[in-house]
Amino acid sequence: MTPLRNIRVIEMGTYITGPAAAMQLADLGADVIKVERPGEGDPFRAFKGGLYSPHFQTYNRNKRSIALDTRKPEDLAVFHDLIAGADVFIQNFRPGVAEKMGAGEDDLRRLNPRLIYCAISGFGNSGPARDRPTYDTVAQAASGFLRLMTPPTNPRVIGPAIADAVTGHYAATGILAALVERGTTGRGRRLDISMLEAMCHFNPDSFTHYFSVGEVMGPLSRPVVSQSYTFECADGKWVAIHMSSPPKFWTGFLQATGQQHLATDPRFAERLERIRHQDDLIAIMTPVFRSRSRADWCAALEAAEVPYSPAYDSDEALEDPQAVHLGIKVTADHPQMGTLATVRAPYNFDGQPDRSVRPPPTLDQHGAEIRAELQRSKAGRRPATQLGRRPR
Repeated sequence: MTPLRNIRVIEMGTYITGPAAAMQLADLGADVIKVERPGEGDPFRAFKGGLYSPHFQTYNRNKRSIALDTRKPEDLAVFHDLIAGADVFIQNFRPGVAEKMGAGEDDLRRLNPRLIYCAISGFGNSGPARDRPTYDTVAQAASGFLRLMTPPTNPRVIGPAIADAVTGHYAATGILAALVERGTTGRGRRLDISMLEAMCHFNPDSFTHYFSVGEVMGPLSRPVVSQSYTFECADGKWVAIHMSSPPKFWTGFLQATGQQHLATDPRFAERLERIRHQDDLIAIMTPVFRSRSRADWCAALEAAEVPYSPAYDSDEALEDPQAVHLGIKVTADHPQMGTLATVRAPYNFDGQPDRSVRPPPTLDQHGAEIRAELQRSKAGRRPATQLGRRPR
């Protein structure tokens, strides 16, 4: 259930990319120690006031926190002790910042040659854009992804911080690969992940279409070809439908909606014609779907075996019977901050999900505990690589 339980990660991350990468490893059982600035911690803590914002909570569960000011010799010594017994170090500062903080690769490699050093940046460690400040929207735009997610008229940025989260996922994947290799070579690696490279790799479809046939895809290119739709129902709720290419889905859609006469309409008789005339189909079906409730339409679409789902908001999605059955929503109690509700990691090892979760830490919550562990390690009571290994 916790395959990384013998791995220690030191995270010096802020906002999303670094913390998200470390959280992926923590969800798999790694002992993640988040090193934060005294008094203020990760800036995401105070995004909505206080030091425990929902933004911070999202990417920092299953971690421990210690506050260190590495400009102070005594705190730098504690940080070095942590690195000496670590397997992975993660930072997402702009290039050059970690070195000024005494957390550059060369400094840490001297302490621990087996260390996997992960540096996450916006545009990479070299090149004309190296020093540009980068956040999610910037990375989406630079990679061509933003144009695929922006309304074609009255453009504005929409949707979640997907570039941040995707970059964190790629960083975690690269770290796992380096750990596997280290098991054979015994040597650490430096892993560099930029948000620009991550988002370009995350979106190969648009580049392949351009390279192969010269097509520049837009926000409607994929849903038109895949025959994807969202319709508003009589109760104001939405339903999503994805008919793709099998003819049986189109036939089932007509049966579920009582629009069988469209089967002989030349605009819709063939899949390629339906692609060309999607706007016409939307215009026809919009008032049809507004005539009945979402629950009614879901029942009809399911009976006709059409790929569909209610288009949920976040207050509904985890209450769906399938989500409830899978136990996606989990809770944890923090001794100071109360009950935290979140979503569990998606992994099911040997058929079993891990529903245990530790709430995000308050600033320096585990500082004394971690320092005590380091002292015991120095006294020879326990090897450094086994500090803090506790069942979740």
